Amino acid sequence: MKHSVTVLVKRQFIGWFLNRYELQKKEAAWLLSYLSSDDQLLKKVHFVENVRYLPKSMILSTKCTSLTPFKYVKYKRVGADVETAFYDIRSYPKEELYISLYFRDRETCPEYAAVLEGNPMEKQDLVKNNMLGLFAEMFLDNAVLDFRRKQLYIQIDQALAQKDRTAFLQLSEQWRKLIE
Repeated sequence: MKHSVTVLVKRQFIGWFLNRYELQKKEAAWLLSYLSSDDQLLKKVHFVENVRYLPKSMILSTKCTSLTPFKYVKYKRVGADVETAFYDIRSYPKEELYISLYFRDRETCPEYAAVLEGNPMEKQDLVKNNMLGLFAEMFLDNAVLDFRRKQLYIQIDQALAQKDRTAFLQLSEQWRKLIE
């Protein structure tokens, strides 16, 4: 995925999309047309695969899907009214807007892939998940090491109780390596 897409590419994509697909809410098509008519707004528009965790986003679905027709989210407030979204976008043109489109063959559409950008919040989430994974791995490593120590300690005690010098020396060597 690219980090930034030009206004021209976004405008061409919106035109291509509106000529090819029919949105479940006709007003949403008008909203996309409005966005493509203003360069300053279009600079703030980003097409993403997933709008999770984003402060201001829209989901638009075509008639060829059975997903939510329209959803507008701004700071965790969710709405389904296109007109409200229009007024908010027009009132706050400097805010970033993330759009996810749902249509047939979305995953294999080169036109859509050309305008897709990464979700900046997913990167933060990915870092958090990587850190959690690292902590989990460290915890498991420590638990395995602790279990192995306890097992060796028990085996060393058994070797001493049975007066098995060979087993004791062998287990003691394993103990030394484990501690290092």
